Amino acid sequence: MITGTLKSNIDKLWETFWTGGISNPLTVIEQITYLLFIKRMDDIQTRKEKQANRLKQPIEDPIYSEEEKPLRWGSFKGLDPEIMLDRFRKPLSPKVDLTVFDKMKLMGAEDSPFRQFMKGATLMIDNARLLDKAVQMIDEIDQADQDTKGDLYEYLLSKIASAGQNGQFRTPRHIIKMMVDMTQPTPKDIVCDPSAGTMGFLVAVTEYMKEHHEKKFTDPAFQKHYQGDMFNGIEFDPSMIRIGAMNMTLHGIASPNLLLEDSLSEKAAHIKDDYTLILANPPFKGSLDYDAVDSSILEMVKSKKTELLFLGAMLRMLKIGGRAAVIVPDGVLFGNTKAHKQIRKEIIDEQQLQAVISMPGGVFKPYAGVSTAILFFTKTNSGGTEKVWFYDMKADGYSLDDKRNPFGTKNEKGDLVQSHEENNIPDIIARWMKSDSEKNRKRTEQSFMVPVEEIQENDYDLSINRYKEIVYKAIDYDTPEEIIGRIEKIDTNRKDLLKTLKRLLKNSEIFKV
Repeated sequence: MITGTLKSNIDKLWETFWTGGISNPLTVIEQITYLLFIKRMDDIQTRKEKQANRLKQPIEDPIYSEEEKPLRWGSFKGLDPEIMLDRFRKPLSPKVDLTVFDKMKLMGAEDSPFRQFMKGATLMIDNARLLDKAVQMIDEIDQADQDTKGDLYEYLLSKIASAGQNGQFRTPRHIIKMMVDMTQPTPKDIVCDPSAGTMGFLVAVTEYMKEHHEKKFTDPAFQKHYQGDMFNGIEFDPSMIRIGAMNMTLHGIASPNLLLEDSLSEKAAHIKDDYTLILANPPFKGSLDYDAVDSSILEMVKSKKTELLFLGAMLRMLKIGGRAAVIVPDGVLFGNTKAHKQIRKEIIDEQQLQAVISMPGGVFKPYAGVSTAILFFTKTNSGGTEKVWFYDMKADGYSLDDKRNPFGTKNEKGDLVQSHEENNIPDIIARWMKSDSEKNRKRTEQSFMVPVEEIQENDYDLSINRYKEIVYKAIDYDTPEEIIGRIEKIDTNRKDLLKTLKRLLKNSEIFKV
């Protein structure tokens, strides 16, 4: 979550677009993202130039040619607003038949997903003053730091007023990071998010790889895999996939495998046994007609509910041995319809369910107070569930109201320090990594193991309250006679005090005439 100057700058930028006549939240985000991307292109070119000068070598893979220099952010940001707008809307010259916006759309290889999805990108800014104000504001935002970039996108996406409709909730970055840390992506993984949105899960995997597998980036074979088939996103919203494509490109993935498609449809039926890791927060709400859903999913779970259908789609998409971490609404855990039981039975009996983490209702505020959980499972097609680890998350480090303010205090270094009561996530990850020590935990603890036989006996119910034991502390109360005795004593004292007060008042000089 971001605070301070960056938050204030984005708020002002957002207000500038609204007062400038662009009020659709998703359109505003698209336009801001385009400008951020154009600035980032110039930043990357500048870095390449500095490196070339330092090494006294030609620029490696330049983004802009010398003739295209007027299209760079640093060249047009100080121009008169009308001239700046012309750079965005009119070709530079007969020799350079490009606009600033055209140049952005041509980033990447000719057959890259980025170019494919950017074909539909449109500059909606036709007001020179609005463009100038937006450019000047964005110019003040430092995108050099990776965390700042992520925070910026996080806060931008939080401004979508329509978020939460159709069950689409932006996943908080700290929850994404927890899921990635727990699944521990490897350099050989083929990762997919079948409801990718802005590619938050995929971006988090890139950050994990750089943190935990830094040495692999010197391996040409890994680099080919990393830039080739490692990252896969499926999304049916053209605007979101454009934002996602830019997000991935800004994080160093020039050619992610992005598919503009509905993961539940027949058109996506060819995606089968393809991925080794799925990370997702699929839509919770919504109901689809059977004829809109791939038949192979319906064979696994006969339902119209998207949250159940996506679980079936993920099982189809995973390779044998592939694992998944998926956010689901609480209803998936205990719903008593035939379809609810069918998908839970499939995951428990035919696959291997490892963990259920119940999250508090405020995690997705301000969009909704819906209670959710994270399922961790592996596709085996031969069972394997023995014990399921349950964790009752009570705190994620932020207030569970609409403000979602961070808890904790800052130490001398300025780092935020949080107690276990304020943030359970470090404890979740630590216990997950040492699962053997969880076997003897009591059901009264915050986490514990449950044998699969017990879950089966309970009609495949996965709600933690079904298995959690509550300790009731005995409280001894006084007898009615003792309570009445104390009241009578108080009343006697009251009468004595009142008599004393009357006597004092009677003898006081003030009341004598």
